[in-house]
Amino acid sequence: MTQLDVLYRYGVPPTEASMLAMARVREVYGVRSLLFNEAEKTVRIEYDATRLNEPMIHQLLRRAGLDIVERVTLFTIPEPVEALPAAALVK
Repeated sequence: MTQLDVLYRYGVPPTEASMLAMARVREVYGVRSLLFNEAEKTVRIEYDATRLNEPMIHQLLRRAGLDIVERVTLFTIPEPVEALPAAALVK
């Protein structure tokens, strides 16, 4: 099993009907958890990548009625550090 997380930002807060529909998304085989952060307007989904992929997760949330605005990057790749000249290393 390969577990992945994806984070989405939503625009309009979910309605009661869409929250009930998202509770059913949790029952989809391969979806492990749904975590909402109301302050940041984000939802984080942990899923099994051997069964589902990110476009499928996106579609499940859209069909449940969540107003997805964007996918949020969970991490950034740091810029490479420039190597110091060899003379600077030897003293």
